[in-house]
Amino acid sequence: MAYELTPARNRKFLVLLWLFFYATFTLIVPPLLDDADSVHAEVAREMIQRGDPVTLYANGIRYLEKAPVLYWSMAASMKVFGAATAAARLPLALFALALFLLTESFARRAFRSTRAGIYAAMLLLLCFGIFIFTRILIPDAIVCLWLTASLYCFWITEQQGEQPWRLPALGFGAACALNILTKGLIGLVFPIGTIVLYLLLTRGFMGTLRRVWKLHPISALVMFLLVGAPWHIAAGRANPTEGHPAGLTHPGHIFPLFWKGWQVGEPSYGNVHGWTWFYFMNEHLLRYLNLRVPRDYDTVPLLLFWGLVLVWMMPWSAFLFKAVGAAPWRAFRSRSTALSLDSEQKTLLLLTIAALLPLVFFSFSTRQEYYVLPSLPFFAMLIGRWLDREATEAEGEVIPATLGQSGQRIATVLLVLGSLASVVCVFFLIHAKVPPPTFDLATMLQQNPGEYALSFGHFLDLNATAMGAFRDPLILTAVALFGGTLAAWWLRKNYRPHHANIVLGVATAMFLVAAHKGLQTFAPVLSSERLARTIQPDLRPDDLIVINGEYESGSTLGFYLRRDNIHIWHGRSSNLWYGSFFTDAPDIFETDASMRLRWTGVQRVFVWTEPGKLPALPGRTYIVAEGGGKQIISNRDTVY
Repeated sequence: MAYELTPARNRKFLVLLWLFFYATFTLIVPPLLDDADSVHAEVAREMIQRGDPVTLYANGIRYLEKAPVLYWSMAASMKVFGAATAAARLPLALFALALFLLTESFARRAFRSTRAGIYAAMLLLLCFGIFIFTRILIPDAIVCLWLTASLYCFWITEQQGEQPWRLPALGFGAACALNILTKGLIGLVFPIGTIVLYLLLTRGFMGTLRRVWKLHPISALVMFLLVGAPWHIAAGRANPTEGHPAGLTHPGHIFPLFWKGWQVGEPSYGNVHGWTWFYFMNEHLLRYLNLRVPRDYDTVPLLLFWGLVLVWMMPWSAFLFKAVGAAPWRAFRSRSTALSLDSEQKTLLLLTIAALLPLVFFSFSTRQEYYVLPSLPFFAMLIGRWLDREATEAEGEVIPATLGQSGQRIATVLLVLGSLASVVCVFFLIHAKVPPPTFDLATMLQQNPGEYALSFGHFLDLNATAMGAFRDPLILTAVALFGGTLAAWWLRKNYRPHHANIVLGVATAMFLVAAHKGLQTFAPVLSSERLARTIQPDLRPDDLIVINGEYESGSTLGFYLRRDNIHIWHGRSSNLWYGSFFTDAPDIFETDASMRLRWTGVQRVFVWTEPGKLPALPGRTYIVAEGGGKQIISNRDTVY
C-alpha cells in the first residue's frame, strides 16, 4: 500500500478527510458560541452592514483589538451566502484546507518522500488542537498557514543554492504581510526569528549577513509593504486619538525601565488613544508584558502551556520526542557541526527552530491554550518524517530495526494510556445516569467561574453527574482509545508500522467525531442561540434587548437576531470597553436606575441574564425563554 501513494492521491485523500471533518456537518452544528465565536462573526456581519472594511465594529462600538483577515474572509462569505452559521465558518475551513495541502507539499519535498507528506498532513488534519480551535472563529489556524508558507518559501531558497530566485522572496514577503494582517506582529517575529536563528547556526554572523542580502530583501520588503501597509495606514487615519488620554507612568525611581513598575493609564470618555497606540502598544507590547488594559483575561501556567503540545497532538505526540530528537541538536553547541550539516539535517534544524520558537516566545508572556498552534505544523512534519523512516525500515527488513523497536515501545505506552483512559470512560458509562429527554445540562454542572477566562473553560464544570449526557461520545472515545491503540500495538509488534499508523488515524478520527458530538451536547451551555430563536418570531424592531453582564456572555443574540444595538447592564468591559470611550460610541450602557425606568416604560424590554443574578425590577417579569443556565425575561407578555 505504501508504494501506491502519489501526490495526487494524497491530495484527494486530504480533501475527502477535510470535507468530512471541516466542511460538512461541522459548518452547521453546533450553533455559534457566546464570546469570541459569535463576537467575531458579528464583527464581520457589521462590516457588511456598514460597508467599512477598515475599522472593525462589535455591537456598534469600535473593536480595535484585532487584525482584519479573518473578518474580511467571513464578510466575503456572508456577502455571498448570507449571515448564517455555515457562512461564518466556511472561510476558516478553507484556510485549514490550504494549511493541510501546504503541509503535505512541504513535508513531501523536504524529505523526498510521498509518505512523509501524507503522514504530516494527515496527523495535522486529525490533530485535536487544530480541530477544536477551528470550532470557534479565531485566526490562529490562519496564522499557521501563513507561517508555514513563509518558511516554505525560505526553505525553497535554501535548495536553490547561492543564487536563489526572486519569486520565493516575494512569496515570503506576501506571507509575512498576510500574517500581520491576520494576528499582528507575531506574523513577523516568528518567521524572521526562525530564519535568523537558523542562519546564525548554519552560517555564522557574517555568513548570515551575506545570505540575507542574496535573498532579495528589498523585493521581499516591497511586497510586504504593498500587501500589509495599506490597511494599517487606513486604520490609523480612521481612528485618531481623541482628547488627552493618559499615558504610561512609573511611580518609583529605582529601575524605572523594569516593566512591572509601569502603570497604564485608563481612558475616559473623549480622552482615548487612537488605533495606532492601542493596537501596537496595548494589544502587542503591553499584552506581552501582562500590562494590557483592561486586565480581563487569564494566562495558562507555563508547564501546562508546554504540556498542551502533547494534548493537542495526541496520540501522535507519543512519537514527538523521537521525532524532535532526530534533529541535529549538536548544531546548537558546536559551530563546526552546524556548518557541516547536510541538506536534510538543515531542514530538520529549520523545522525544529520553527516548532520551538513560538513556545519559547510565549513562555515569557501571557498565554492562552491556542497560542501553541503555530508550532503544530512543524511538529507534524517532524513526526511525519520519523514515521516514514520507521515504515521504510520495516519494509526493507533492516536489522537491527532500531526505529521499529522504538515504535514498539511507543505503541506499548500508547496502549497502556489508551486502556487507562478507556477504563475511565467505561466507569462514567456505568455509574452516570442517563438524563431524561428534556434535561438541561446546565442544572447538572458545578461552577468554576475562575476558569471562564480560558477557552472552553466551561468544560471544567463537568462532573460525574453531568457525564451521563455524554454517553455516545464516551462510547466512541472508549472504543477509539482502546481498540485503536491495541490494533496499532499488535501491528507494530508484527513490524507493520504503516498499517499501525493507518489504524491510529482511524482511531483519531473517531475521537474527533466524539469530541464534536460532545461539543454539540455542551452547546446549549456555551451558546444563547436557542434563546434567540425562541424570541425571534415575536421580536419587533423597536423592542430593546439588554444583556445583564458582559456582551460576550450572550453575544450570540447579536448575530442571530441581527442586532448591533444590544444594551449592556453591569458589563462595560472586555471587547466593548475601550471603544466605548470614543465620542461616537452609542449610548448602550444601562445603570440600575435607567433599567428601572425602562422596565416600567412603554417599550418592550428583553433581558438576557443568568438565573439568580438579576437585580430587583419594578412591576411584573415574564420568563420568555430559558435553558443552558440562561434565561430571557421581559416586562411584557410575548403576545400583544
